[in-house]
Amino acid sequence: MKARALVHGAVSLVNAVATGKGATLGTDMRVSVTAEDAPGRGVVFRHRGGTPSSRLVSATVRRALPRRLLSRRRIVVTLESQIPTGYGLKSSSAISSAVALACSKLAGGAGDREVLLAGVEASVESKVSITGAYDDACACYYGGFNVTDNGRRRRLLHENHSGDESVAIFVPRSRRRGRVSNLRSMQGVFGAAWQMARARKYWDAMTVNGLAAAAVLGSDPALVPGLLERGALAASVSGNGPAVAAVARRRDMPAIAEFLGRRDGRVVEAAISNQKAEAHVVQD
Repeated sequence: MKARALVHGAVSLVNAVATGKGATLGTDMRVSVTAEDAPGRGVVFRHRGGTPSSRLVSATVRRALPRRLLSRRRIVVTLESQIPTGYGLKSSSAISSAVALACSKLAGGAGDREVLLAGVEASVESKVSITGAYDDACACYYGGFNVTDNGRRRRLLHENHSGDESVAIFVPRSRRRGRVSNLRSMQGVFGAAWQMARARKYWDAMTVNGLAAAAVLGSDPALVPGLLERGALAASVSGNGPAVAAVARRRDMPAIAEFLGRRDGRVVEAAISNQKAEAHVVQD
């Protein structure tokens, strides 16, 4: 039997490191996972695109499948990802969610929350994430805007995006960034940004988050103001960086892409996605 799952990426509106509460927005960058049971035992992992953690994949498989199935069958996981890894673009959350969903479908299905938590807890177990990044997982799994309390594993607000905005993402050549733990020194600022997101002031929240995160993580301080000057509605370091995301209307995208394109890296334009994760059984 074979099952395939499709999950999307996301960008940060509010980083959750400082307060344990975050906000995120889904994008259309995709991760596709196929899970197949075969004769033998163990987990076989194959991938195209990025450098995903095999420990994360194995931990997710163990949490998403019943032990009786794992004890008598080999699980072959094949992954294809469009999301650059290690840049704050939620690749780990998208991968763990997609693996959990494909494996769940292989075993007969499970509820959304059960699938989501399998990936979140596997992220903690494999040390890909300290907290499990529940905010990131929600955006990848459900799409749209998500505001969460990560410590309590609760999604407090979800709504779809409407409008003609899209996201320009700058992926720098270097992955260097400042000390992530120092984000906690600006707990009040990130807490205020989260309250803005909770009040549905998403673009204000994202920009406040971006200014604070750039100061702590060592991003170019001219990036966020420069993006706003060129028409961006909001701009921020995504996650713990070093990628920077800007939300703008389509008519302003050329100026934003030109501004970002002057830097050492590449620019990716992504649509904002409201699409929920999906899975189906594959018939050979």
